[in-house]
Amino acid sequence: MSEWKECKLGDVAGVYNGYSFKSGEYHSFHPGHLEVLKMGHIEPGGGLRKLPKKDYMPRESRFEKYILKKNDIVLAMTDMKDSMGILGHPAIIDLDDHYVLNQRVARIIVQDHKNIDFTFLFYQMRSTDFISELQSRAHSGVQVNLTTSAIKDARILLPQLPEQRAIAGVLSSLDDKIDLLHRQNKTLEGMAEALWRKMFVPACAGEPHADREEADPGWKKGKLGDIAEINPLRSIKKEAITTYLDMSNMPTDGPFPKEWVQRDYSSGMKFKNGDTVIARITPCLENGKTAYVNFLNNEEIAWGSTEYIILAPKTGYSSEWYYFLARNDDFRDFAIQNMTGTSGRQRVSGDSIAQYEIAIPPMNITERFRTFAGPVMDHIKHNSFQIRTLIRLRDTLIPKLMSGEVRVKL
Repeated sequence: MSEWKECKLGDVAGVYNGYSFKSGEYHSFHPGHLEVLKMGHIEPGGGLRKLPKKDYMPRESRFEKYILKKNDIVLAMTDMKDSMGILGHPAIIDLDDHYVLNQRVARIIVQDHKNIDFTFLFYQMRSTDFISELQSRAHSGVQVNLTTSAIKDARILLPQLPEQRAIAGVLSSLDDKIDLLHRQNKTLEGMAEALWRKMFVPACAGEPHADREEADPGWKKGKLGDIAEINPLRSIKKEAITTYLDMSNMPTDGPFPKEWVQRDYSSGMKFKNGDTVIARITPCLENGKTAYVNFLNNEEIAWGSTEYIILAPKTGYSSEWYYFLARNDDFRDFAIQNMTGTSGRQRVSGDSIAQYEIAIPPMNITERFRTFAGPVMDHIKHNSFQIRTLIRLRDTLIPKLMSGEVRVKL
C-alpha cells in the first residue's frame, strides 16, 4: 500500500453543476432535441435508467457547456422522496450529444490523464467507502444535498497507473459480461415483442383485423377483465417468511426484477409465477415499472407493495401475453390517462384497468404465442440469474480492490 496515495477528487478531476431548467421549458421528445438528464436517470450501481420521453430541450447555445459527452461521469447531488437513495451514486454517460445536464446532478471530467485511468476513477467512485464519505458530507434540510465543493473534497486512493489499469481491466471484464447478457435479453424480448405486436396489436386497441373476424370467429370484442384475473385473492399466513419484491427493484426495462428478499408478510399485493406485476402510482407507472413473475419456487405466493396491480391469466391463456400487453404503449397510455388522486400521488385502480377494451383472441392463438414466448422468457430468466451472480461478484470485489486489500498481479 506504500505506493498508493490519498488525494482529493478535485485534485484530479473537474466537478461541475448542471443547468437550472424551468418547468415551462420542457418539451416532449422531438428529433434533434436533447434529453434532460435528471437524478432519476441514475441507478445505484452505476447504470442509467430510461425515463419517459417528455423532458427534452431544443439544442441552444446557452446549453452548450452542459451537453454531456460519452464517458462523462455524472453523480446525484440530492436525495428526494422518489430518488431511491441515489445520493452520491455515479453513472457513466453512454452517448455523445444526447443529454443536457440538469441542476443537482454533477459532471465529473478527468483532468490529469497522465496519472489517472478514467475507468479506475469511476470504479473508485462506485466504492461503498467513497459513496459513504460523500453522503456524510451532505447537508440536511428539506432535502439532503451535496455541493460541488463537498464532492471535490472527497478522498480517493490512487495506486500507480499500471495498477489502476489492471484493476479497471478486471472490473470492466465483469461489466462487459453483464452488458452482453443485458443486450441478449433485450434482443430476446424485442423478438417476442415483435411477434406479439404482429399477432395482437390491433386487438389491444379493440380493433381486430377485419379478416381475422371472418377467418376465425373466435375473436370477439371485450375488456381486459374478461380474460384476466386482476388483483386475484391469494393467501399468505400472517408473519410468514416469504419472497418480497420492493418497488425500488421493479424493472423499468425488461421483465426481470433486480432483486428480491425474504421477509415477514404484513400486508400487500400477492402474486405467483405467471403473473404480471404493474406499478400503479406516479411516477412509477409512467417510468414503466413492470415485471413478469417466473423467478419464484413452484406454488410459492410472494408479495409486494399495495401500489401494485397484478394481472393473472385466466385458465387457457398464455401468461406471457399479459406481460407484453402491459408493456404496450396503448395500454400504458390508457392506464396513465385513468390515474386519479392529488398531484404527486396519482394512481390507477384495478377496476379501471379491467375496463381496457381489447379484441379477445382465441385461446389457441395465445397458445401459439406461448410456444415462442415461453422459451424466450425462460432464457431471459437464465441470463438474469447470471447477471445477478456477476453483479454480486463485482460489487464484492470493488471495495477490496479499491482499498488495496486485494491486489491485482501486474
